[in-house]
Amino acid sequence: MVFRQAFIISSLALSALLIIAGIVWPGVNWAWLVIGPFIALGIRDLFQKKHTLLKIYPVVGHFRYLFESVRRELQQYFVESDLDGAPVNREFRSLIYQRAKKDNDTRAFGTIFDVYRDGYEWVNHSLAPKECLPVDLRVTFGGPECTRPYEASPLNISAMSYGALSRNAVMALNRGAKLGNFAHNTGEGGISDWHLEYGGDLIWQIGTGYFGCRTPEGVFDPQLFSEQAGRDVVRMIEVKLSQGAKPGHGGVLPAAKVTEEIARIRMVPLGEDVLSPPVHSAFTNPLELLHFVARLRKLSGGKPVGFKFCPGNRREFLGICKAMLETGLLPDFITVDGGEGGTGAAPVELTNSVGMPLRDGLNFVHNALRGIGVRDRIRIIASGKAFSAFHMLRMMVLGADTVNSARGMMLALGCIQSRSCNTDKCPTGITTQNPARYKQLDVTDKGMRVANYHHSSMETLAELLSILGKDRLGELDAADINRRVNQGSIMNYAQLYPHIESGCLLHTDCAPDDWAGDWRQATGYSWR
Repeated sequence: MVFRQAFIISSLALSALLIIAGIVWPGVNWAWLVIGPFIALGIRDLFQKKHTLLKIYPVVGHFRYLFESVRRELQQYFVESDLDGAPVNREFRSLIYQRAKKDNDTRAFGTIFDVYRDGYEWVNHSLAPKECLPVDLRVTFGGPECTRPYEASPLNISAMSYGALSRNAVMALNRGAKLGNFAHNTGEGGISDWHLEYGGDLIWQIGTGYFGCRTPEGVFDPQLFSEQAGRDVVRMIEVKLSQGAKPGHGGVLPAAKVTEEIARIRMVPLGEDVLSPPVHSAFTNPLELLHFVARLRKLSGGKPVGFKFCPGNRREFLGICKAMLETGLLPDFITVDGGEGGTGAAPVELTNSVGMPLRDGLNFVHNALRGIGVRDRIRIIASGKAFSAFHMLRMMVLGADTVNSARGMMLALGCIQSRSCNTDKCPTGITTQNPARYKQLDVTDKGMRVANYHHSSMETLAELLSILGKDRLGELDAADINRRVNQGSIMNYAQLYPHIESGCLLHTDCAPDDWAGDWRQATGYSWR
């Protein structure tokens, strides 16, 4: 309490001194304009009950809150190194900025990575590299039941809804998708006018709220779905079961944020809270999920339909696999989201501690589909922290056919990782609905930057394939990437993430030991 007492004594002494000096020399009274507010602030600090720190350290305690308010900025600009910074370090932020602006993205004087640290990874290049492949690497989505398959880019824009992003950000992403001939996932918030502004290919995501295809009661409306899915720009449909950054978590859009535009896009009442439940009402078990997927494919006129989820309980996905075997109904694709995925806002416990990390989840889903003998009929999309062509390659050797990126595309738009997406105060106009901010985001320029980043990433991916001695993406193998496990041990991904034999789950007695228990307990008739 020494500082508290010192403040009281010094304030009284200084006030008395100023009063006496003011009587002798009236000009001194101007000093009250400087000293007075500090004394008043200190008195307020002494009597307030909210902050113990300020009661003990009046006035100077405010410096702690001042420095705390700019801690992120001080850390990012003056403290962190090129390998620091989370969730995206400066090395990869700079890479994306440079490629988006078509600046020089090469590095001088060698790698800054510690190549002898545990966890360092690299590709096994060939002494007989191939001629560099064409940049336009495409992957076909759509099985025999699809009459309108889609030729997708290996890299596409991951799900981000209008509302989470500003209208200018959505338009810039869609313009980039149109210029670069790749796909733009709408997120679960529905198809807005801004998604349609430039005619870029869309993957329409449908979440638990069925926004854009719901009845007034909030259940799925097949007629509204058919009208929306029939748009030419809608190339695929994705049913969102869960999201990596907050799996199992629904949400509420407060009535105050439901503008006339949002109400129209989402097909919800104006002036009422909008609920996104944690589970779907259109299906209640794996069998019903697959029937729902088949129904959407028919209602969309034969377009590819799949679902997105973050793996959690292994038995639940194995239940979907059993439902596939029982019904013969297959999704055209499965999007695997990792627990490290990004979001505009999520509870800390869900962001940090719920959901299988992407590499583990990707390997599990890839193996499960191999185990029931359908891997070659279902595409896998990986979603989670892909910023460079190496990141894409790493996902592909574990089973991904294509990769979705959200934060990479946001950085190409000019995101500075201020991590203020949930405050409506985004300094770059990307994740805010404040027109004073988002109107400063130039759609024409930022759309071109998104296309530049995508094109450069495709060029580098093609170069990596040639360096590996591969002719196409389908030749990638888990043994193509090594990891230093510790100072005396190096293992490749085939050893770290072993594959199970194709078809080994078709007979219970053939299932590997670490799969047998989950496979035996899984059922298509219930999630549990």
